[in-house]
Amino acid sequence: MDLKQLEYFVRVAELGSFTRAAIALDIAQPALSRQVRLLEVELRQTLLTRNGRGALPTEAGKLLLAHGRGILHQVERAKEELGRVRGSLAGRVAVGLPTSVARMLTVPLTRAFRQQMPDATISISEGLSVAMQDSLVNGRLDIAVLYNAQSSTEIETAPLLDEDLLLVQMRPPGLLEDPAPGPIALREVAQLPLVIPSRPNAIRMQVESEMANIGCRPKIALEIDGVSAILDLVADGTGCAVLSRNAVAHSVRPSAFLVRAIFDPVLRTKLSLATSSLRPTTLTQQATLALIRQTVEAVMRSP
Repeated sequence: MDLKQLEYFVRVAELGSFTRAAIALDIAQPALSRQVRLLEVELRQTLLTRNGRGALPTEAGKLLLAHGRGILHQVERAKEELGRVRGSLAGRVAVGLPTSVARMLTVPLTRAFRQQMPDATISISEGLSVAMQDSLVNGRLDIAVLYNAQSSTEIETAPLLDEDLLLVQMRPPGLLEDPAPGPIALREVAQLPLVIPSRPNAIRMQVESEMANIGCRPKIALEIDGVSAILDLVADGTGCAVLSRNAVAHSVRPSAFLVRAIFDPVLRTKLSLATSSLRPTTLTQQATLALIRQTVEAVMRSP
């Protein structure tokens, strides 16, 4: 059995599409289809049901998918063990980060990764927590940092950081000193025009859920996906935002904003490290998990 053919089959089965798999693997779709077909001929089994919506594994395909994941994992472990003979870890790690976290972690995490694992490679992508959970399951991501994640039969999570969500407002022109504005009740926040991400952003869903619990709903001025764009609009006077202190502190102009604690209730968001429970983590992935924790401790917990 050809390992490359097995890898191609696993990726098609996980992504449910020859088109998506060809993009992910960076090969032509006809070549991908031909290699998977050769595997089916060798095994004398139909592994995928092809239809207009994509490709789904047959019963035989599901069995091979389970074995294939284990085989490919063992190959990666063998490569890593050989790398350790040279005194270093090897392999590729795909990491997903929420946009608000990516702007803080990408540079220091990449720098630390290259220093500690020069023979390994890291790929960092940004996305919504919901989409990144799907990417963990189908193998496009090895590790993800998620907001308010729940463990499941397919996802394993570990606590990383708790952050309070604050009301972010434009600093009035000419006001250089921070007047230390007092806390604001969530019911009062509901009366303010908010610049907020669209659903299913985790912070958006949390704000709506907590407001619904006290019998109110947010007043949406604009739906904007992207922390930088949200803060630019707040600074321009379009509305207020609900973000973490870190998001403001690591913005281009943190002095352009006033932040106020929210109470009754306090809004607290949880960051978690997540991996797929369908595939064991490799040594390089384990080292990357530890490195993410160290980087978060250094960057996001710093005063």
